[in-house]
Formats: sequence, C-alpha cells, structure tokens
Amino acid sequence: MTDNALVIVAHPRPDGFAHALAGRAAGGLRAAGFDVAVLDLYGVGFRAAMSAEEREAYHGDEPILDPLVAEHAALLRSARVLAFVYPTWWGGLPAILKGWLERVMVPGVAFRFDERGKVRPALTHVDTIVGVSTYGSSRAYVRAINDNGRRTLTRALRMSCGARTGTRWLGLYGMDTATATQRADFAATVERAMLRLR
Repeated sequence: MTDNALVIVAHPRPDGFAHALAGRAAGGLRAAGFDVAVLDLYGVGFRAAMSAEEREAYHGDEPILDPLVAEHAALLRSARVLAFVYPTWWGGLPAILKGWLERVMVPGVAFRFDERGKVRPALTHVDTIVGVSTYGSSRAYVRAINDNGRRTLTRALRMSCGARTGTRWLGLYGMDTATATQRADFAATVERAMLRLR
C-alpha cells in the first residue's frame, strides 16, 4: 500500500490555530515521506447531520449517498495514518467532526459484519491514529471530564482498525492563556511527532 496519510481538520476559521497545526502536521508527514491529503471539513462545506435517507441506506449495499462522503471514504480506505486536528469544545469533538465520523465511518468503510452478524474491523490498513487538540481548560480538568473526543478517536475508532494500530495524542491545555511561545513550541512538537511516524 502507498504511504498515504489523511489529516482531518475541524475548525471554522481558516486563519485559526487549528489550521496552523494541521499545516505543521501535514508538513511533518510529507517530510517523513507520506503522500498527504488534508480535509478541511468547514472549508469543503461538510454537512454534519446524517439525513433520513442516509440512515435508511446505512445497513444497505450502498450506505453512502453523498459524493463528498464517498470522496472522503476513498481517501480513508487508502490511509496508513489518520491525524485529527480540532479544538475540544464542551468536552468533546466539534459537531462537524462527530458528524464526519457518523457519515463516513459506515459499514463497508470502517467496519463490516461477518457471516454471524458480528462487527469486524475494516480499517486494518491504518497503522496510526493521531489526535491533535487544544483545550481551554487545564489537563486536570480535562481528565476529570474524561476527554470524550480523545476516547472516541483512540478507543472507539481504534476498534475499527488493526490490533497493532498505535495511537498518539498531542494536547495543548490552557489554550486560552497560552503564550505565543507556548503555541509555537506546541506547533513544533506536532510537526516533530509526525516526522517520527515513518
């Protein structure tokens, strides 16, 4: 399989820190030799809500009805590395990213059913899941509320991957009071972490 990486960024402001981090993540992956695709969910106008028609089709032979979702699923099917870049809001994923998971990670893409109807992983080609998130709160507070976005990506999503799929988490805590130097240091850490994924 080609060394493909997929960076998914979920923030409405293209000039915001999340997009800067996504750029550094993509740069590190490219320097490591990966072919990188960046999905700017707000930039492409991704619709978070699953439609009634999509829910009806979910367990059918063609669960994907939207061409944009099909495009994203095709990129997902060939990626060795998945990197998610987003701000933690209300203790979890931004709605657009949660919706992306619900609409793209459908049967036949993220998982499949075996002959007994049991769920089996379909993302066994994914080597690594990386989360890059900023938090307005302290690390202690985030731990106290369980960091649901991190759990979704490193536990629930990982269950759709191979047994050897690794996870890496990079968090900037206290983002609201972080200095320019702290932000710059964190961005450099993100790029270095991606470079070491080779």
